[in-house]
Amino acid sequence: MPNDPMMLLSYVNTQLRDFYPDLESFCKAQDADPDVLVSKLASIDYRYDKNLNRFV
Repeated sequence: MPNDPMMLLSYVNTQLRDFYPDLESFCKAQDADPDVLVSKLASIDYRYDKNLNRFV
C-alpha cells in the first residue's frame, strides 16, 4: 500500500469501490491495521463513511 496519505486515499477508495464491501474486509485481505489506516487518512482530514464505503 502507498505510504503517502493522498496516494493511500486514492488506493483505498478504489479498492473499497471495486472489491470490498467494507473497510473491515479490506483490512483483513490486506493484512492492514484499520486503526493505523484510519489515523493516517484522518491526518489529511478524511473519515471513513460506512454508508458510502469510502473515505470522504
